[in-house]
Amino acid sequence: QVQLVESGGGLVQPGGSLRLSCAASGSIFSIVSMYWYRQAPGKQRDVVAYITTSGSTNYVDSVKGRFTISRDNAKNTVYLQMNSLKPEDTAVYYCYFIVRDGSGSPRHYWGQGTQVTVSS
Repeated sequence: QVQLVESGGGLVQPGGSLRLSCAASGSIFSIVSMYWYRQAPGKQRDVVAYITTSGSTNYVDSVKGRFTISRDNAKNTVYLQMNSLKPEDTAVYYCYFIVRDGSGSPRHYWGQGTQVTVSS
């Protein structure tokens, strides 16, 4: 009953910036936490950043100081602002939400993925 739709990926030169968005629609009572994952070619899918209901954030060491996760709970949307992009940031980026449905039960959902390519 919930869909996550990602946008904002694309091709950018090293040092450039992109902002990813992930908007949820459907029967959401409340959002527990919101995550960004990425999966590079030949690699496992790893968490990049997350933000909790309280607003607490965390980042993988390789993106600290360059990426910022934020949210707009009124819009059921999470963002990932990516600055000073490096070729090693190239990956498919996925959002992941843990939500409570109308009955209060926890549920989890993945976005469809959006390609980020950093190359000169």
